[in-house]
Amino acid sequence: MLFTHVAIAGLAHIDAPHALSSADINARLQPTMDRLGIKTDVLQDIAGIFSRRMWDDETQASDAATMAAEKALIDAGVPRDKIGLLVNTSVSRDFLEPSTASIVSGNLGLGENCQNFDVANACLAFLNGMDIASRMIERGDIEYALVVDGETANLVYEKTLTRLSDPGVTEEQFRNELASLTLGCGAAAMVLARAELVPDAPRYRGGVTKAATEWNTLCRGNLDRMVTDTRMLLIEGLKLAQKTFAAARLALGWAVEEMDQFVIHQVSRVHTDAFIKAFGIDPAKVLTIFNEHGNIGPASVPIVLSKLKEMGRLKKGNRVALLGIGSGLNCSMAEVVW
Repeated sequence: MLFTHVAIAGLAHIDAPHALSSADINARLQPTMDRLGIKTDVLQDIAGIFSRRMWDDETQASDAATMAAEKALIDAGVPRDKIGLLVNTSVSRDFLEPSTASIVSGNLGLGENCQNFDVANACLAFLNGMDIASRMIERGDIEYALVVDGETANLVYEKTLTRLSDPGVTEEQFRNELASLTLGCGAAAMVLARAELVPDAPRYRGGVTKAATEWNTLCRGNLDRMVTDTRMLLIEGLKLAQKTFAAARLALGWAVEEMDQFVIHQVSRVHTDAFIKAFGIDPAKVLTIFNEHGNIGPASVPIVLSKLKEMGRLKKGNRVALLGIGSGLNCSMAEVVW
């Protein structure tokens, strides 16, 4: 999946408006933790997540994705009638059907010739959406594509906190569901374009993907509940990441010291530190947001990339590595040349 004619014409993110602190969550769960004899503050001391962002309760995934899409279209300066494809990549969704993509497309007023569909692949879906759109652009099927993601965690927090506050909850149930309380809300969108139409825009080179689907039981979630084996997810995820990184070295010519920024899908402090250590990455090249935003699923990578852009930390010619692991297990690593 390597491309020579694909560029990032526009990029934007939306931070959800309300902060929910881990201290507030711990206070609500204190009776359960006291009863079970749990003394460790997993959310803050281990995961390193002190807060996460939440939407208003009535905000749907499509609403969040639409807000980010509007901002990305403005950033790109591309008329919406030029968009030939819209891919929604959210884990969160308004309904099982119709697709959330169709709702976002309707909200944006995109035309009848714009294909639209959802792509679901846990925390890797945004990178998958970029690759699908890029293949169509590379082939000349379309000139512009819009990839969007809106993550809403309000429901899973409400239901998980209620379950974990039940007097009958066991220590095993508590620990299995605690990862749900690391999730965060947010949205991101990217306009991809035929590079010749935006010659000064950052180039998307593409990337590599590896799978270890024998581990598909390690994290399983619905909209209101997620059960995770965090220890094995980290162990097997890192093994898969090392295989994927080796493939990226061959396909993209990666050398750790030559990359200018590493945009890592951020689950927690433990996972981020393990990634940095495993590949010998300079921590100064990794913008971390998990401490204030939690795990925003597939929106995490584009949000971090957008924040780097907003902060002025991306310079012309910078090589930016995009790294993600999704439950399943799947791993993708890709490169943007700014």
